[in-house]
Amino acid sequence: MAKTVAALFDNRTEAYNAVQDLVDHGFTRSDISLMTHDETSSEGYTTTDDDVSGALQGAGIGAAVGGVGGLLIGLSSLAIPGIGPIIAAGPLATALVGAGVGAAAGGLIGALTDMGIPEEHAHYYGEGVRRGGVLVTVATTDDMAERAVAILSHHNPVDISKRAEEWRKSGWTHFEPQTEPYRATTTARVADTQREPVLTKAAGTGAQAKTEAAFAAGASQPSRMTTAASGSVQRNDREATATIPVVEEEVQVGKRATERDVRVHTTVTEKPVEEQVRLREEHVTVERRPVNRPASPTDQSAFKEGMMEMTETVEEPVVSKRARVVEEVVVHKDAKEHVETVHDTVRRTDVEVEHEKIPQATTIKNFEVYDPDFRKHFSTAFVQQPGATYEVYVPAYRYGYTLATDKRYANRDWAMFESDARRDWEQDHPGTWERFKAAIRHGWDVVRGRS
Repeated sequence: MAKTVAALFDNRTEAYNAVQDLVDHGFTRSDISLMTHDETSSEGYTTTDDDVSGALQGAGIGAAVGGVGGLLIGLSSLAIPGIGPIIAAGPLATALVGAGVGAAAGGLIGALTDMGIPEEHAHYYGEGVRRGGVLVTVATTDDMAERAVAILSHHNPVDISKRAEEWRKSGWTHFEPQTEPYRATTTARVADTQREPVLTKAAGTGAQAKTEAAFAAGASQPSRMTTAASGSVQRNDREATATIPVVEEEVQVGKRATERDVRVHTTVTEKPVEEQVRLREEHVTVERRPVNRPASPTDQSAFKEGMMEMTETVEEPVVSKRARVVEEVVVHKDAKEHVETVHDTVRRTDVEVEHEKIPQATTIKNFEVYDPDFRKHFSTAFVQQPGATYEVYVPAYRYGYTLATDKRYANRDWAMFESDARRDWEQDHPGTWERFKAAIRHGWDVVRGRS
């Protein structure tokens, strides 16, 4: 039986990592959906995976979900009533675009419930996306459902029930498509009520939020990307200067009072007791004695009927009880203080400047020119593997050669398009990427003059 597992995240990084983790653990890309605000677009449009590397990737879609563009299918952008412009990918995007429900009232709730999500939770997730969250769903089987839950739970998803309770306190009841969409908002984190003492982290100047905003705003222009300690910072090559914020966290430790109920129970128990008492009994006995004497006048009076009564007395035990107070239990409170040391970590971004040599333009030759190098690489790297022949690995080297000659990847590093390369390779050679990845990468490096 099919099941749908859903999770809401407060930020895109956690959601993207969760999607990557699902793919790495064998979940099919076509079963995974993602939906989030498109904060860089004011109008809805739709596109496909083949378009992602084109002009639209540099606009709203690229800025919003560039991290998962090579992982999910059916990448689309459209407007949802009550939410505004969104980016969606996977079966959820297909349902919204294909059925034309993106612009219809209640279309999002209907799409979620059709996927098997209870209507109550569908309202929760719709409101969560409306407030800036990122929704990730995965359709799977009963056997894999627990595995999907464990993977998503590892990436700090929102406790959707607790979050809904917080919304209700401010008057929210359910997701309403007629409601005005939120603008540039992010779902508020709710502190874990079970954790003592409370530990909060605050950025010194809020520069991290500025960095994320700057990244989204500048994503539509071609640029070089320099990796810093905590994320990515873009610099426009047309600019003469670049500003990289250095963010450092501070630890603020507070305390709060929590109440715990102490219950004193009284119970009634019974135990057997025994006492001895002396009892007296009286019994009437009849004795016949033989005699032989003349009857007297008194004896003569016995010639008449009559009856004699005698009373027997028998004592029996009588049990009575009386209650006595033998002990008192006094309940009172003692107050004391103690010092507790809180251990945590704070983060700080460090910026390192690395001068990268600009690779010289290379003239790409025919595949046969590189064949001797590929054969040498095979003989040193793969010849010892069982059943390995050069003919088996030739398609991998040729695929690396093809990637190096593809204009789409001319000025891109391997890490920037590896997911696209893996997707295309797996379509013709399913389940073999890990085996041939090193050969493909070597072919690309050699042709690009990087080896």
